[in-house]
Amino acid sequence: MKTMRIGYFADGPWAHLTLVKLLSDETLEVVFVCARDDVPDPVLRSKSAEKSLKFITHPNINSKEFLEQMRAFDCDLHVSMSFNQIFRHELIQLPPLKTINCHAGKLPFYRGRNILNWALINDEKEFGITVHYVDEGIDTGDIILQRCFPITDDDNYSTLLKSAYEGCASTLYDAIKVVQSNNVKPIVQTKIHPLGFYCSARSEGDEQLDWNQKSRDIFNFVRAICRPGPEARTFLGDKEIKINRVQYLPDAPVYKGVVGAVVGLDNNSFFVKTSDSYIKVTEYSGCSRPRMGDRLR
Repeated sequence: MKTMRIGYFADGPWAHLTLVKLLSDETLEVVFVCARDDVPDPVLRSKSAEKSLKFITHPNINSKEFLEQMRAFDCDLHVSMSFNQIFRHELIQLPPLKTINCHAGKLPFYRGRNILNWALINDEKEFGITVHYVDEGIDTGDIILQRCFPITDDDNYSTLLKSAYEGCASTLYDAIKVVQSNNVKPIVQTKIHPLGFYCSARSEGDEQLDWNQKSRDIFNFVRAICRPGPEARTFLGDKEIKINRVQYLPDAPVYKGVVGAVVGLDNNSFFVKTSDSYIKVTEYSGCSRPRMGDRLR
């Protein structure tokens, strides 16, 4: 099999395992690693130095200067894994085998940002990893390979990250091998759903917990942004409490009451009234355990 020359645009833990897989395949040649320009990934830099790979950064990968550099590299395929810049037409089309991207979302759904957080918030029972051709939209190109991974009530942001790091590496590697073998059967995303949907980036302030939601929604929200995320936030008076874990109680009675009120105590944990029932807060920081009758907001 002819060796395929790859230009690797990458950033962060998502990209580390993939690079290891690519470098272990003698039929693949990683010509360069292009990291994000503002904070270049130190692991990718170190691995590139170890393997004598060209390690580059640039503030504008669509500039004439950068395109000339890319032409000189003469890659067969460009591969993007968690890279932070948008590819434009000329760069996308430059390699003979075009440009592909790995996205931790079940396209055409969950395009955009912070996908694992949103999948948990939406109480999904699985999340997808999709490798697709890059086009001039955002996460809209034809699908090369897609795999789905289960989400259970034992999962949270931390466990999904671990699954996604490993799943992205194996799925992207396998998709590259499909491209290399000239056996791609692209799936047009609009054939799956005519619209799909995008997720907005989560930003500072989105951590605020709304006790007016149902217990299941609060459970999903807390686990969606638990560490290493920012953690859910609530206030007792002027004291901010970070909540990292809650326990969902499916058999808790449904009744009307004061939303946000502390309605029970158990060792170091406490129970809070939600819009439908109550939920048990088991891991938190910022203050001592609230008292019975306290109101969180």
